[in-house]
Amino acid sequence: MNRKPSMSLRESPARRLFVRMRESLLPSVLLALFLGIALPASSLAQSGANASPAPAEMSPENLQRFRKLAEELRCLVCQNQTLADSDAGLAIDLRRQVETLMSRGMDDAQIKDYLVERYGDFVLYRPPVKGSTLLLWFGPFALLLTGIIAWIVVQRRSRLRGSEAATPDANARQRARDLLG
Repeated sequence: MNRKPSMSLRESPARRLFVRMRESLLPSVLLALFLGIALPASSLAQSGANASPAPAEMSPENLQRFRKLAEELRCLVCQNQTLADSDAGLAIDLRRQVETLMSRGMDDAQIKDYLVERYGDFVLYRPPVKGSTLLLWFGPFALLLTGIIAWIVVQRRSRLRGSEAATPDANARQRARDLLG
């Protein structure tokens, strides 16, 4: 007797849905777990023995100047962190470079100019408004304005279509009268 059940557990729609969900979600869950575990570990490894918040042998005036400069400069590898806030290896190197430049007698503007020449305007936490940074400064506002204009256009078109659909033409009225009797 070769009796085949109409739908086994393996072939059920619920089982197929579960298998598809498991296959599509598993990589995402593993990636999230990896990022949650690996990124903090890598940042801890970077912030180990190399971290030096500020040089101890500086005078209080120079220390204050150093901290102010570190707040005005951006870490080149971190997202939206100042040089003072970052514990990345490159940030530590840049802080040491700022110390060296200060010890050579350079003022704040000269230090910033030196770093901008070497790394570009991105090294400044607040880059100047100029031709190459216009998109950086005004891009978000342009995107917001474009979104508002698009939203207004869509709303107006929606209202126009809604009002056209609400008022039937003469042929549609006649057909409705004929159907009703």
